[in-house]
Amino acid sequence: MQKNVSLRHFNTFGLESRAQFFEEVKSIGELTDIIKNPVWKEMPKFILGGGSNVLFTQDINALVIKMAIKGIELLKEDQDFVWLHVGAGERWHDFVMYCVEHDYAGVENLSLIPGTIGAAPMQNIGAYGVEIKDVVETVEAISVESAEIRTFSKEECLFGYRESIFKHALKGKLIITGVLFRLNKKAVYHVEYGDIQKTLTEMNVESPSIKAISEAVIRIRESKLPDPAKIGNAGSFFKNPEISSEQFDKLKSDFPTVPGYPTIPGFVKVPAGWLIEQAGWKGYRDGEIGVHARQALVLVNYGGGSGAEIRALSEKIQKSVKEKFGVSLSAEVNFI
Repeated sequence: MQKNVSLRHFNTFGLESRAQFFEEVKSIGELTDIIKNPVWKEMPKFILGGGSNVLFTQDINALVIKMAIKGIELLKEDQDFVWLHVGAGERWHDFVMYCVEHDYAGVENLSLIPGTIGAAPMQNIGAYGVEIKDVVETVEAISVESAEIRTFSKEECLFGYRESIFKHALKGKLIITGVLFRLNKKAVYHVEYGDIQKTLTEMNVESPSIKAISEAVIRIRESKLPDPAKIGNAGSFFKNPEISSEQFDKLKSDFPTVPGYPTIPGFVKVPAGWLIEQAGWKGYRDGEIGVHARQALVLVNYGGGSGAEIRALSEKIQKSVKEKFGVSLSAEVNFI
């Protein structure tokens, strides 16, 4: 067990925060030993995956457990599907590349998303018309109170737009240890969202494939999103707000160019990046923090910023967008 450990290299914002105690776990057995150990039983615990969706605003007076449970295992298959069990500590993009390499369809649109397998169900990560709920079969987790292992069906996960039961009702009560995915052997391609089809055309791809779509998504993401190794960021900072059709019609009358995408009946999703850009924040910089010049949805740390400064900036953006458009933005990043 390590004491007073810097977390700067464990979060993609590159923010300084110190963990009172820190331990990396590589197996369920190691995790169970910590939970059952009377020394650590009453201490608050913070589970850290890839650190790609957190904003550290203070030191962590808790036991920080870095999940490093690895492994991708083929459990079963039939003529249509394969079932892969993946450890919570595996990098999400590595898993996607494994699926692309083996021609397993379903996650190619989610290429290059940062973070780990364990964090993915919490957020119900998604991109380009696909969400993780589309391929999850079960999620395995361990109770931080009793060390009991429980398996959640997809329905029990209560997946929503960047939401799950692990993010709300069971927040802080469970540690995700692994996920069982069901992937397709017969691909159904999703190329209608964003610039995927346009990028495939630019790549001279006439017939889509799992690999080609993955490469197109990677090309798009690299052109729009800064590399955390060069500029600290956590990708999309805000969720795309869903508003009522009536509110969208009013917004459209006031701002005719506003884009919108119908979701469930009676609701429309509006791109948060468009709202932020139109409110004048794209490319904004204040000292060592700011809004990315190519993608207004991304807040950045140029090297010496603090989590408190980034949080304050996000609140200014929320206030500005609310005043201009009457639309409330919610953070996708978790404040710690």
